Order: sequence, then C-alpha cells, then structure tokens
Amino acid sequence: MDDFDFLHGSWDVANRRLTAPLGSGPGTWVEFPGHAVVRPLFGGAGNIDEITFPTLGRQGVTLRLFDRQTERWSIRWSDSRTGRLDPPVVGGFTGDRGDFHGEDTYNGRPIRVHFAWYRLGPDAARWEQEFSVDDGRSWELNWTMDLTRTGRVGG
Repeated sequence: MDDFDFLHGSWDVANRRLTAPLGSGPGTWVEFPGHAVVRPLFGGAGNIDEITFPTLGRQGVTLRLFDRQTERWSIRWSDSRTGRLDPPVVGGFTGDRGDFHGEDTYNGRPIRVHFAWYRLGPDAARWEQEFSVDDGRSWELNWTMDLTRTGRVGG
C-alpha cells in the first residue's frame, strides 16, 4: 500500500504531449513545464497531487487510492478546463514500474488508457500515458512527464 510514497513532496515536471492523439489531426509534440505537490492520505493508502502548468494557465489534480480488498490502486484525474473527474485507471507496481489500465473516451470514441509509472531513485520519476483504439492490441504514447524533486513532504 506504500507504492506511491516515493511521490510525496514537490516536483518540477517536464511535460511532453502529443497535440492530436489517435490521428485526430496533425500531431506534433509540445513541451511545457509544470510544478506538482503530492500529499499523502490515509496513512499511505492514498495521495493527492496538485499540478500547475504555468504556460498553459491551468491546473490539474490526481487522486490515487489503494483498495485494501483488491490490493490495487485506482488513479483519477481532473483538470481546471473541465472540472470533470475522469474514469479511473487501476493497477499496481512490480518492482519500480507501475502499470494502470482503464477505459475512457476520446473525442467521443471509446479508448483504453494505460498509465506507466517509473520510480527512478529518490529524486526522479517518470509517468507515461498511452491510448488504444483496438482493445489494447496497439498503443500510442501521447504524454510523458519527467519529474525532478524540489522538496520533501513538509519541506
């Protein structure tokens, strides 16, 4: 249940995002900064992060909760553009890699979503997001975040 303890604290976030996933237009990669603060909940069985994207003029929130019965994590995202809580991705860690899967829609089209988390030591982490339109047979990477620690919890 302490899989995400490494994430508690503050981080600078280098974002790289595909502008038009799944062939929804001419896709190019854009890069933009972020700053995240992650706080623990429920004695390690959850956490919440707030991320600010200063050049985009918006914020996001991630809620991660550990289901004690299934021993799986659920991750839910919301951003200030919509105020909507997206459907969860669910999964867990094996070693320093976490894989989380879920279902959502993109431009009205049903998709599968995959988040991958990588623990890269005490002061670095990476997150990736992929979409699939063919029931998970192929995946398109569309967003990465490289995190560099700027402070510990309470620091």
